[in-house]
Amino acid sequence: MDNHRHQKQAKINPLESEEVSSTRWQFITMTAQEEDLIHRMHKLIGDRWDLIAGRIPGRKPEEIERYWIMTHLEGFGKRRRG
Repeated sequence: MDNHRHQKQAKINPLESEEVSSTRWQFITMTAQEEDLIHRMHKLIGDRWDLIAGRIPGRKPEEIERYWIMTHLEGFGKRRRG
C-alpha cells in the first residue's frame, strides 16, 4: 500500500507562518452590506467560505476567509492597528 495516499497536509495557522507578512496580507475592505452578509452567513453555516463567496458577487472564497481571519483573530487585529 502506498503511504503517500494516507498522508494529510498540516493546516498552517496564518499567525504561526513565517511567510505571512503585512505586505502580503493587506487588509481587505468590505462594504457594510458585504460585512453584514458575511457575519450572518458565518453564523448560519460556519466557515464554508466558498458558499459565502457565492452570495457576494466578485468575491473569492480566499478573500472572504482572509477578511474573517483579519477581523476576528486577536493577533491580526493588533498588528493591523499597530
